[in-house]
Amino acid sequence: MKIALTYTPRISCIGSTDKINAQVTVENSNGSTSELADDAEEEFDSPETIDAISNAIASCGFDVEQWGDGPLLMRRLLDSEHPDLIFNLAEGRGIHRSREAWAPALFEMFGIPYTGSDPLTLSATLDKDCARRLVREAGVSVPVGMLVNGSPQEFCAQLAALPFPVIVKPAFEGSSKGLGNHSVIEDYSHLDDAITRCSACYRQPVLVEEFIDGDELTVGILGNNPPTIVGVMRVSPVKNQGRFVYGLDVKRDWRRRVHYEIPVPLSEVDLAAVCNSARTAFRALGCRDVARLDYRFKDGIPYFLEANPLPGLTPESSDLVLLAEGMGIDYRELIERIVNAALQRYQLHTAI
Repeated sequence: MKIALTYTPRISCIGSTDKINAQVTVENSNGSTSELADDAEEEFDSPETIDAISNAIASCGFDVEQWGDGPLLMRRLLDSEHPDLIFNLAEGRGIHRSREAWAPALFEMFGIPYTGSDPLTLSATLDKDCARRLVREAGVSVPVGMLVNGSPQEFCAQLAALPFPVIVKPAFEGSSKGLGNHSVIEDYSHLDDAITRCSACYRQPVLVEEFIDGDELTVGILGNNPPTIVGVMRVSPVKNQGRFVYGLDVKRDWRRRVHYEIPVPLSEVDLAAVCNSARTAFRALGCRDVARLDYRFKDGIPYFLEANPLPGLTPESSDLVLLAEGMGIDYRELIERIVNAALQRYQLHTAI
């Protein structure tokens, strides 16, 4: 069986022709020809991660080809023999909320089975406000919040009514882009500037939510019928220096700045509440095969923050990988279980 790996490489790590194509996509999406922002490629994969996933798939007995993303992927789909399955990690470039859906939409058009969630789910989860509304409808608790799409002055009454402190974040980003201690706003007088800065930097609507000052939890889920909770991990700061935000600056320096507690030190009742909420959210969003869901937990209530149906799989540092390892699942087995989930869903053959 042949499996193609699709992914979005960092521009600094790809050939000159595809680098031009990728750069054009960035320029057309944000209207700028300036250098990429510091976090512009945070979601994309390094050659080391791509090779690690390829090697893990190959170790399961499959033939693996690295197909990439963007124009290169389109050429592969048009000119190459199609694989039996695609292991999809393609993020898409730009700032559009549908960018993660581009690759799987192509796979469906060409009739190729692939791992992970479909285009609708990938678009709905990248749009944080859309995901909030969908899981809330299913009975999952979410922080009080609202989407600001335009000048904050247009929403002044609604914003002033929010419970402070609040956290300000770009609505269509992943990998904690735009998040840090600066994102927490203590009172209404500073909110206008924070929203304006976030909107100008990321050129998209801004989500403003009540800041839940509780435990930062992440939940790993694999499979489909039923989806299985891999484990729950708590992320806590090494030094307690006020309000903790698991932002990009922390993730880049995680070895020095955070503890990962696996399994999570919660009571059976609280752990069950988190797991039940995560399963409900997984199903409500239409996730498939694999996802990581982020929560804040306070006073016995798990508050949904976001779902990641394209979770990072960097061997040394991605949250899902660390969580799985803490639960006794090594890297090869994690990749194998994602492949297995898709094979079973498509009924391609008996699980390996």
